[in-house]
Amino acid sequence: MPSPELFPAVTLSSDDYVCLLGLVAASAASEPDVSDYLGAELERATVVRSGEVMPTVVAMNARVTFRNEATGRVRTVTLVYPSEADLAAGKVSVLTPIGAALIGVAEGHAICWYTRSGEAKTLTVLEVEQ
Repeated sequence: MPSPELFPAVTLSSDDYVCLLGLVAASAASEPDVSDYLGAELERATVVRSGEVMPTVVAMNARVTFRNEATGRVRTVTLVYPSEADLAAGKVSVLTPIGAALIGVAEGHAICWYTRSGEAKTLTVLEVEQ
């Protein structure tokens, strides 16, 4: 089990929180593993009024640059809802393991997440653009 510091604080706007709760409920049957993980992240989130999330925190539709700590590979993606996902365009759904891990994490923080095969990975958020 990864160390607790690899599960940093998660901060969400009330608008994102409400939308994501609905997404978790709607996807529970079709995507149970990711839905459960995202639901757990929502449970531990600090929810603030919309507009009060720091610009360095990953929110929906934010452009995020992160590093995979196992490979050193740096990627930049935009975090979107499933209907907007397009990997070729760099748009990653929040209803993927990596998307669920990114939401609410601040720049400079690392988080442990699990691939669909159950492999633990660590990524570090390097930059967030709202």
